[in-house]
Amino acid sequence: MTTVRIFIRFFLAWIALAAAQIVAGVIIRVPMVPIPHFMEWYALSEGVIVACLVAAVMRSDWRDWRLARAMFFVSVAIPLVNLIEGAVFLPNAPIDWRAVGALTLITYLVAALLWFAIFRSASVSEAQGDAALTHRTIGQNAWRFVVCSACYVFLYFLAGAIIFPYVRDFYAAQHLPSTGQIVALQFFLRGPVFILVCLTLLRMFRLPHLSGALAVGLTFTLLSGVAPLIVPSSVFPDSVRWVHFGEVTSSNLVFGFVVGWVWGHSKAVSRLQHAPA
Repeated sequence: MTTVRIFIRFFLAWIALAAAQIVAGVIIRVPMVPIPHFMEWYALSEGVIVACLVAAVMRSDWRDWRLARAMFFVSVAIPLVNLIEGAVFLPNAPIDWRAVGALTLITYLVAALLWFAIFRSASVSEAQGDAALTHRTIGQNAWRFVVCSACYVFLYFLAGAIIFPYVRDFYAAQHLPSTGQIVALQFFLRGPVFILVCLTLLRMFRLPHLSGALAVGLTFTLLSGVAPLIVPSSVFPDSVRWVHFGEVTSSNLVFGFVVGWVWGHSKAVSRLQHAPA
């Protein structure tokens, strides 16, 4: 596929996400606090999300409903889990978390259907490696899940400990959960969901071991750190938001790489599949 066609599909997918946001906004009314330059940053955030999805889709050999499911899951899982954590950590924030969650769900459901229409006829690139995950036993998959989820908890607390002096005053005014609750939230919810996102990306990229791990780490941190935290927030002051930006992007880059490394392998592709251009 030529660069021009890829750019056209990227632009159409970007417009599709904006249209999905409008549709969801008509269905679910969520009051918005006016923030200077919010729309410019939000449009850039959506562009980052779409760019990540385009990169994964162009590498993927899925062109059926598996592609639609993958695009929906990768795009919606991260913000929904972040909303759950926001509701736990910031109960005093003037946000209707359920309404925002419903808005997010509808937005990416509509967007995934539009994206599927845009990308279903795209050509399939030749893969350099096979990152399929169907050749391992339940036990082999289970220990990888436990190790990667524990890795997420470790990176979460390590990065949090580094930046905590810079956000201590802000969180002193919040009703924070206990350490045990935080560990449980990360180990049993965020960690597993983020692992599944990374595995979906790994399968879509179809790259060998090191390349696949790097692609997953970079894409995951763009989706989970850059895209949500470049947007000005009514909850976080800019000083706190940018500190979290550095925390989340660095820790999630390492986490995505670890997941890609632990689960990927360097087998050569034995068969290439092609879809119509």
